[in-house]
Order: sequence, then structure tokens, then C-alpha cells
Amino acid sequence: MKTISIVVPMFNEESNLREFHKRVTTVMESLNYNYEICFVDDGSSDNSTTILQELSLEDSHVQGFILSRNYGHQIALTCGLDNVTGDAVITMDGDLQHPPEIIPELISKWEAGFDIVKTIRTSTDNISFFKKITSSTYYKLLNMISTVEITPGGSDFRLMSRQVVDAFKLYRERARFIRGMVNTLGFKVATVEFKADERFSGVSKFSLNKMLHFALDGITAFSNLPLRWAFYIGILMGLFSFAGLIHVFYVKYVLDAAVEGWATLTVSILFLGGIQLVGIGVLGEYIGRIFEEVKHRPLYLVARHIKK
Repeated sequence: MKTISIVVPMFNEESNLREFHKRVTTVMESLNYNYEICFVDDGSSDNSTTILQELSLEDSHVQGFILSRNYGHQIALTCGLDNVTGDAVITMDGDLQHPPEIIPELISKWEAGFDIVKTIRTSTDNISFFKKITSSTYYKLLNMISTVEITPGGSDFRLMSRQVVDAFKLYRERARFIRGMVNTLGFKVATVEFKADERFSGVSKFSLNKMLHFALDGITAFSNLPLRWAFYIGILMGLFSFAGLIHVFYVKYVLDAAVEGWATLTVSILFLGGIQLVGIGVLGEYIGRIFEEVKHRPLYLVARHIKK
């Protein structure tokens, strides 16, 4: 009998864990598959670890990896993918915005011959207008500058075959934007649409600061176009500066009408200085990522493995 592994990263989800386990178990028990539910505790400070320990004692299908600290959602997801052994692996969040009830549809697509079954979020209950518009703009920008197409509305709720998971495990970069990384793998892909429900309980742990870091990782991981933009802007500003220099010589030596030009000079210096700082900042982002990669530190450390 084939085995389905379900990977669930979690951070301070004590109020959602039991309901999530109940709903996933109900779905999986109705299917003719062996299964395991692998929770990855990303350094929770609430009672998530205790509840996970209780679930593992109550249900032999449950196991957990307790990370030594908070590494972030994408690293926690990676830990789960590294350690499960199912013939197919489903990744999903534990706040029940990814409805377990569509798991059979994902499995059906896999059984039909697809290696990757992605989900596309058509809408989200109670999502703010700000988040909706910034998300849409971000994906449009990312697809403009990236050589890899990133699906708008995509999420980390997906099914991957064992072959795909083994291929993904070869990718070990630290700045991980997994929905983009999966798109670079190839293989046969299907999509399933879903409506994201509200969180069952609690509030999102994905703060604005984390979203900005996540967005920047996506851009720098899949495009070097910002570096080229900085180069092109530098060339353009150099041409403007050369034209300005010619104008200065003309006024000074042809018209003999040079006057004090402190305002023009100040604006020019500030403008060109700002452009230079932007270019240096873009370059710094990429150098910083190179610095993180070359240290070759482990992506994560597991403090404890929970299993009955």
C-alpha cells in the first residue's frame, strides 16, 4: 500500500493543532493509503510542543521534529521534506487556511500521473485590501524580472511525488523561496484551485517584516535584473552628467555668463549620490546572500524527534 506523508510547519499553533489533526485524520482514514503526519515545530514558545507530544502518544501516524530555534517557515518546511519517506508528500500549513478536505483531489491528480500538484488560492476570507493589492503587485513584478514563472495565488500547499522530493532535496541554498524553487524542477504539473478559509484560531505569525524579507528572498533568488538595473541607471546618469559638463563649459567659455549655481549643484549632488546609494544597496543585498551561502552552515538543527 502506498504511503502519503503530510508535512506541517508550525509556530505557536497550540490552539489549532488538535483541530488540524482531527480534520486531516478524518480525511486520511477515508482513503486507502498508509499515511504519516509530520509536524515541524519552528521554535514555538507556547504549548505547541506539549500538544504535539500528546498527539504522538495518541496516534502512531504522528511524528514531530522540534527545531532548536525559530528558523522560519521555509526552513521548517525543508526539514519536514528532508525527513519524510512517503511515496507522495503533501505540504500544508497548520492554521487550517489550507483545507484538508481537498487532499483527496491532490492525490487523485498524482495517481493520474502528475508529479507535482500545485494549489492556487482563488480568494481568502477576510484578507485586507492592502495585502491583496501588495501580493498582486509583487507577483507581477517578480514574473517581470524572473526567468522562472511564479504562479500568482500560489502557496506552499502542494503534493510532490517521491521523485520530485528527492530532486528538491538537492537544492540547499539558505534564502529559500520554495514555491519558486519547485517551479524550477520541471516534471509533470497539475493545479487545483481552492478558497482559503480564515484561520481556525489565533493570529498570523507572518508579520509585515517577515513578508518583506520573504519577498526580497524571492526576488534575489530568481533574478539578477536589479543588478543590471543599477548598472543601466549608472550609465544613464553618467550620460546626463557628461551633458551637464558640456553645458557648464558652454556657459563659462562661450557665453561668459557663469553665475553662482549653488542650488543646481546641490540638487545634482544629492540626486547622483542617491542613485549611487541605491546601486550600492542592491549590490549589498546580493553580496550579503553570497556571504550567507559560502559559510555552508546547516540549514537547521533538530533539538528533538518526537515519535511513538
